[in-house]
Amino acid sequence: MADELPPLPPLPPPPDDDEAETVEHVLPPEVVEAPETAVSHTPERVRPPRQRRLRPDEERRLWSAGHALIVCGLALALSLLLNAPGAHKHAVNQPQGWQRDLAVAVTAPLASVSHMLFLDRPREAVQALAGRSGTDAIHTEIAVPPKPVARPVGRPQRIAFNPKKRLRLAIAGDSLVVAPGLSIVRAAIASPAIEAVGNVDGRVATGLTRPDVYNWFDGITELLRKLKPTVLVVTFGGNDDKAYMTGLPKGVELGDFGSAAWRAEYGRRAGGIMDLANRAGTHVVWIGLPQTSDAAQTQRFDIVNAVVAGEARKRVGKVTFIDTYTTFASDTGGYAEYLPDASGDLQKVRADDGVHFERAGGDIIARLVIASLNKTYDLTSWRRKQG
Repeated sequence: MADELPPLPPLPPPPDDDEAETVEHVLPPEVVEAPETAVSHTPERVRPPRQRRLRPDEERRLWSAGHALIVCGLALALSLLLNAPGAHKHAVNQPQGWQRDLAVAVTAPLASVSHMLFLDRPREAVQALAGRSGTDAIHTEIAVPPKPVARPVGRPQRIAFNPKKRLRLAIAGDSLVVAPGLSIVRAAIASPAIEAVGNVDGRVATGLTRPDVYNWFDGITELLRKLKPTVLVVTFGGNDDKAYMTGLPKGVELGDFGSAAWRAEYGRRAGGIMDLANRAGTHVVWIGLPQTSDAAQTQRFDIVNAVVAGEARKRVGKVTFIDTYTTFASDTGGYAEYLPDASGDLQKVRADDGVHFERAGGDIIARLVIASLNKTYDLTSWRRKQG
């Protein structure tokens, strides 16, 4: 009997129906070698890498809601400390009342801790880069020069100005100076003997009673040093018709608005602004407060005007007080929103808020200021010399 042949090796399992048979299914992997020049036109399937299973001691741990709240609280505390100086100044600048007292009580310790831990330094560095160094500082010291010795004053000699030697005019004050100030600048441009120096420095919600909001005594000193004006036009008082003041001398109590102590302190401050300018050789033109649509506010403005006008009278030849109270009165003596112009046509002179001026009202004040300057100085004789 012939030798029996050995049995055949088992055949590979048939391919799945949804998978095409390829050479890899039949031959071992080492037999299939793609030629070096071969280019595959079908994307190669890449299996995602298998992720290693974590050991029991490596299981991920999720933070609880309590941990998240702690992190948020720490971030909030750090933010408060970084911005504590600004928050404290904002609290100090609030109107008088329990809200201000509470805000100051909360922010003052934060500002102290921030400074002690040097956390206020980044804020100071950013402000320095932005050219706003000292923004968070609160200056309440009022640098009022000593009262000048009263001397008999004769009729001062009118100094002459001309296009080659022009009178330098600066303008500053609260928001009530803005519209008149712009009108005065336009009038100054029309006069060859007057030069408006600097911008109209009108600062909203400021005055002489709240140097913590803006210290005008420092501001006027810097303005005089920088611009060296011949004349300084100012107006203050629109925000000063309240009893509360900061920067009081030690031991001074004011009482109610308009009390004798209040008048004395406000007179000291108004007179201090006048003396700061006079000591620098600058004449002051002080624009008085107008009537307003609120009768109670008008009565308070009367008190402020009386104090300022009294201080101006103590400085004859150095300070001129411009009365706008009667200038903007109606035919019956009350508040007037419209007044007739030179042609007799009514023009809107007061803003809708019943306090500020429209451009037409500013133009009326500008004419009063220029008229006062012509009385104090010689601004026109150069024309005759040229003729």
